[in-house]
Amino acid sequence: MGKRNNPLLLEKVTITDIGSEGNAIARVDNLVVFVPMLIPGDVADIRIIKKRKKYLEGIPVKFHEYSKDRIKPACEHFGICGGCKWQHLPYNLQLKFKEKQVKDNLTRIGKTDLPEINPIIGSVNEYLYRNKLEYTFSNRRWLTREEIHSGLEIKNENALGFHIPGLFDKVLNINQCHLQPEPTNLIRNSVHVYARQNGLSYFDIKEQNGFLRNLIVRNNIAGDIMVIVVFYYEDAEMRKGLLDFLHEKFQEIKSLMYVVNGKRNDSLGDQEVILYAGEDHLIEKIDNLKFRIGPKSFYQTNTRQATVLYSVVKKFADLSGAEIVYDLYTGTGTIANFLAGSSLKVIGMEYVIEAVRDAEANSILNSIKNTIFFAGDIKDLLSQEFIASNGGPDVIITDPPRAGMHEDVLRAIISASPEKVVYVSCNPATQARDIQILSERYMVSEIQPVDMFPQTHHVENVALLKRR
Repeated sequence: MGKRNNPLLLEKVTITDIGSEGNAIARVDNLVVFVPMLIPGDVADIRIIKKRKKYLEGIPVKFHEYSKDRIKPACEHFGICGGCKWQHLPYNLQLKFKEKQVKDNLTRIGKTDLPEINPIIGSVNEYLYRNKLEYTFSNRRWLTREEIHSGLEIKNENALGFHIPGLFDKVLNINQCHLQPEPTNLIRNSVHVYARQNGLSYFDIKEQNGFLRNLIVRNNIAGDIMVIVVFYYEDAEMRKGLLDFLHEKFQEIKSLMYVVNGKRNDSLGDQEVILYAGEDHLIEKIDNLKFRIGPKSFYQTNTRQATVLYSVVKKFADLSGAEIVYDLYTGTGTIANFLAGSSLKVIGMEYVIEAVRDAEANSILNSIKNTIFFAGDIKDLLSQEFIASNGGPDVIITDPPRAGMHEDVLRAIISASPEKVVYVSCNPATQARDIQILSERYMVSEIQPVDMFPQTHHVENVALLKRR
């Protein structure tokens, strides 16, 4: 319990829980206080930075007691980098709070009868599990408190790393990230050294100038690497120098590409990606299937755990080989192609046209002939005419973005009346809201959380709904 002398300072507050967005929770004077970076058992003074009617938001300013559960984070950048906010929490407790997050959301928001939730499936790899990372070049490096107070002149303000949360123009220079296997760190640090030695300028987001803009590194399980360097403007000599350096130094780079992006934002969806050396894609294998990963392909970032997730979907769908399956938000068709062997026909729908082309290419790559893919807004595609011409779905698989499904899509699912809906979600709160709407026709029969992102609060959840 905290005591208040200064209304903006809560003293000796004990953390009792962790909330759905990964922030720690304390209760003071019947108000909930959300605090980042703490874990249950920590006792600290908390400075209030936001006041709301029903809750407060604060930051820890002084520790009185550390939780007995607290462990030493693996990463030197922990606490500044916004990435892995749970490294100080043992993995078994990360899983416990993720499972609780699923349960809390489904019971509080879903307000429908639930079966007992299956124990969460943890990730085999707690670190080095990502197959894609994107770094930003910036001439506005985040300075540590020690650097600021040292009184020394800071000569080099260039950074190659991640944006500081909430600060659009500050980038933390990363020395070692523990999320993606090597040679990712070696590639990034070598580019940083090369740029310094050769006087290449880093992007200035405020002034909108500077040569180097982004560095994207993708990998597959076999250890092949794709590197995409994003430049702000074309300078053939400087560009060629850097790309030749990467090509010669790293034999693992099987796909070397570049983009010249002179827009105000970083998104590459509308940009031409130019192949410099090697192939224009990587091949990833899941079970006996191959998937083509291009520079813009959406793909689950934890490949090994994606196999586990798709196996849960397959188990819940429980296909006999005679079913018509609709796969909504199909992305590059991973789930659609994964289920094709046990279905009569799989119809994939996706908003992004490039993803649909990838999905079709993946079917061809695996000699799968019973899939068909459509591009467009799901709520417009899923019409009665569409169902009449393609056949009514026996099973609908849906894997929407974090925002969940549009109510029109939910109504269309109810109207299509499949026997089963398998709902894969990366956001249990919006999943719970959608399940509540579907519950007028469907009951939740099984729930399986899967951890795709160790060291973060994010959790994937699969729910099986059966027609009443």
